[in-house]
Amino acid sequence: MPTMDLYNMPGSPSTRAILMVAKAVGVELNSKVINTMEGDQLKPEFVKINPQHTIPTLVDNGFAIWESRAIAVYLVEKYGKPNSSLYPKDPQKRALINQRLYFDMGTLYDSISKYFYPLFRTGKLGDQEALDKVNSALGFLNTFLEGQDYVAGDQLSVADLVILATVSTFEMFSFVMEPFPNVEKWYKNAQKVVPGWEENLAAIEQAKNPIEAKIALINMTNMDIYINPGTPGTRAIFMTAKALGLELNVKIINPRAGDNLKPEFVKLNPQHTVPTLVDNDFVIWESRAIVIYLAEKYGKPNSHLYPKDPKKRAIILQRLFFDLDVLYNAIIPIFKTNLMEDQAALEKFKAAFRFLDSFLEGQDYFAGSHLTVADIVLLSSVSVVEMVQFDMKEFPNLDKWYKNAQKVTPGWDENLESIKTLQKFIEGFRAGKK
Repeated sequence: MPTMDLYNMPGSPSTRAILMVAKAVGVELNSKVINTMEGDQLKPEFVKINPQHTIPTLVDNGFAIWESRAIAVYLVEKYGKPNSSLYPKDPQKRALINQRLYFDMGTLYDSISKYFYPLFRTGKLGDQEALDKVNSALGFLNTFLEGQDYVAGDQLSVADLVILATVSTFEMFSFVMEPFPNVEKWYKNAQKVVPGWEENLAAIEQAKNPIEAKIALINMTNMDIYINPGTPGTRAIFMTAKALGLELNVKIINPRAGDNLKPEFVKLNPQHTVPTLVDNDFVIWESRAIVIYLAEKYGKPNSHLYPKDPKKRAIILQRLFFDLDVLYNAIIPIFKTNLMEDQAALEKFKAAFRFLDSFLEGQDYFAGSHLTVADIVLLSSVSVVEMVQFDMKEFPNLDKWYKNAQKVTPGWDENLESIKTLQKFIEGFRAGKK
């Protein structure tokens, strides 16, 4: 059994890659932890081993080598089985593996580090340009995997292990893979066939807690939401905030008392409408605009709530404009009269529901195959049926969606409670007028 020391930083993608390769070739490594925060990499004894003072660094009986991808190849060549698929003898197969390793270092890992790693230095993720480069890199990887199960040919290679270590870093940040179906398929399969996956995942989980704590601090925003409780727009914002894990400071505005016309509120919103969101120095009103803003600013990368794809966004926006122009106008009578006794209002209500039913033909959500802000906004409007005796069975697609939406939409219980409170208020108001 060889005596090998691995100078490393636990949990890093490069360290995890080497540990999976070591597991695959059946060698044990003595872990020597280097704490870069305390300057261990600059100590004379380590610089003597590696004058570039980088980690990970492998020392195999006096032979020192650094750069994780070089270490991975070295371990396979020296300790792997003859003609192993991990790094075969064929020059063309090796060339493809090498290309993928250089791609990992120069494109994929580089983009991930520039988007996610600023979190550790500044407390913030990278900018939109950095995120775009992550998506571009994953797009390339998705192309490489078209029609094949492994990143460099038809068998598991060292390229799969190294890139798996990089891609699995996304587990720390709840990054959505679905826009890249080939990568997602490969990623799920790699977890089953790569030796050391469980240890890799355990290392990620161990590193995840402090990262989640930093992200939680980012999401501890100073946002005030000026609202008239119970309205569909307010409820849509609260459900969106719940989906994003955001806390909002609630400021009640009573239009009947003229709160919205007070100078201090008009200064915030010259249109003096509610809801109005104040995020530090940024002010925005109109509930649908607020919902999109929250999803764009505070949503996870590649979130389904408001995806980057222009076509998907166009459909979401169409549904939101429909909600404002058609559906919301159809539900207003519920707040003023008994809908069941107003035939004209009831027909307008049903006409809006027929449109919604047609939008859902052959799909489970209003803008594709996943829950989006369109579903949340439309749910806040459609759920006013809880205030009246209205049978949804006339609209089977909508009825199915409505039942499922209650299960999958964060904040549904609070939404329903708010509707019931509003219903009691309206009933009491009507009784007082009689």
